[in-house]
Amino acid sequence: MLDLSGTGVALVTPFQNNKIDFESLARLIHYVLDGGVDYIVSLGTTGEAITLSAEECVEVLQFTRAVVNDRVPIIAGHFGGNFTEKLYDRIANYDLTGISAIMSSSPAYSKPAQEGIYQHYIRIADASPVPIMIYNVPGRTGSNVSAATIVRLANANPKFIAVKEASGDLAQAMQILKNKPDHFQVISGDDVLTLPLIACGAVGVISVIANAWPNTFSAMVTAARTGSFAQAKLLNDTLLDIHPWLYVEGNPAGIKTALHLKGLCSNEMRIPLVPLSPAATSSLQQVIADTGANW
Repeated sequence: MLDLSGTGVALVTPFQNNKIDFESLARLIHYVLDGGVDYIVSLGTTGEAITLSAEECVEVLQFTRAVVNDRVPIIAGHFGGNFTEKLYDRIANYDLTGISAIMSSSPAYSKPAQEGIYQHYIRIADASPVPIMIYNVPGRTGSNVSAATIVRLANANPKFIAVKEASGDLAQAMQILKNKPDHFQVISGDDVLTLPLIACGAVGVISVIANAWPNTFSAMVTAARTGSFAQAKLLNDTLLDIHPWLYVEGNPAGIKTALHLKGLCSNEMRIPLVPLSPAATSSLQQVIADTGANW
């Protein structure tokens, strides 16, 4: 079974002059791996896959695989969609060599019933040659994947190995943890809720903030997972005031600005996404200075 315990990082995609900045991408990959992250999620929400062409997605995934060089698992995060049969064909014909799993968000915009969400995922499981992580992010898709549906999927097909639970609903996460089969892993999709979710039984997180602070956040997750909750709280408190400023004008504007301040990549984004405003950038700089967060 693919073990997704610990800290995964939802890796950003750096740009320079509206082109993918592969030099900065390599630098960032080495930085997060040296910082102790346990696996990489490429081309997720934070990776701005929605602004990349199909060809660019292939290039980013192949480049990431080459730089990682089998040191940690890679999850491909760009396999959501609201046209089930088109997504089926895309997954069935995609070269997933060297990819440990795919992450798939539920259908957006159409707001399907739970039975429709279930049938959608069962269909893509028929197509996928690798394990599947369900991505529940109702703030973006417009509909929640209920705890009952997630548990139903986990029991229906062993390809469903995990959920990235980003509903922000601790009660829902606890219902999944209570009723899931043993092989199924619950992963926090919200950095700020990671500590309490691990206390409830989650195995870790797919993190945004770990792009910039991999050492601190990975150490927090490790401490929580080993029962050292006093140490985990201390580390968590170090970054706690930074989290809101990473999302104040949308993700990944905040984390890209933090990475730009550190000199790891530019804060450039592709329209319709735009960089953090000067006012928010100033506030982010100030809160980083005030917290004394160790880069």
